[in-house]
Amino acid sequence: MEFITYEQEGFVGVVTINRPQALNALNSQVLEELEAAFDAIDLNTTRAVVLTGAGEKSFVAGADIGEMSTLTKAEGEAFGKKGNDVFRKIETFPIPVIAAVNGFALGGGCEISMSCDIRICSENAVFGQPEVGLGITPGFGGTQRLARLVSPGMAKQLIYTARNIKADEAFRIGLVNAVYPLEELLPAAKKMAAGIAANAPIAVRNCKKAINDGLQVDIDQAIVIEEKLFGDCFETEDQKAGMGNFLEKDKEKKLKVVPFQNK
Repeated sequence: MEFITYEQEGFVGVVTINRPQALNALNSQVLEELEAAFDAIDLNTTRAVVLTGAGEKSFVAGADIGEMSTLTKAEGEAFGKKGNDVFRKIETFPIPVIAAVNGFALGGGCEISMSCDIRICSENAVFGQPEVGLGITPGFGGTQRLARLVSPGMAKQLIYTARNIKADEAFRIGLVNAVYPLEELLPAAKKMAAGIAANAPIAVRNCKKAINDGLQVDIDQAIVIEEKLFGDCFETEDQKAGMGNFLEKDKEKKLKVVPFQNK
């Protein structure tokens, strides 16, 4: 691939958008390669994924304005669908995806980060949905995911004003989970991914599905979704080993306790 690189570190996959000369902006080719990269991830040997951008300035600076500037209405809608299909693939990917946001996350960059399960960022990160300043709306899920993540009122303010926010404000409003010095960001993302990968993989996958699916329905339906996925974990090797290890450790702990003798 020309614009996407992939590395495997134990049970953790690292996907890097590698178009630094354009601040990792998303054009059709990048989107196609990104989709192919996720399709190629071996879910038998990978339990968590980190998504980041190449260089120190930009995670993803946005969709490629040069490509978008001459689109017709029909072509614009089709381009929006292409981006949405890829981002939805990331959002519904069976295993967790962590966005390590290193610098600009504007427009499509903010939108792709929001399609990930968890967002952490560097101190130089900048988030925003500047589309109305360009005469368009966010087209890769920005109007939908931002409102769900930070509240409708805050999302409307950010989108209507096209104002960018820095890392500290992104953390304050709950858009990101943590802020790190740039040099510590990727190691922190990999460490978090490795921590997730150390847990029972079927349980982690079911947790992701339960949260994502449950958010789309009312609480009564959501509880049924949880019950089904909870039950689905039983009789698996993960469940048997996890509970067996816990009971064995508990048994060993009790054997070490010396009874108190009142003399």
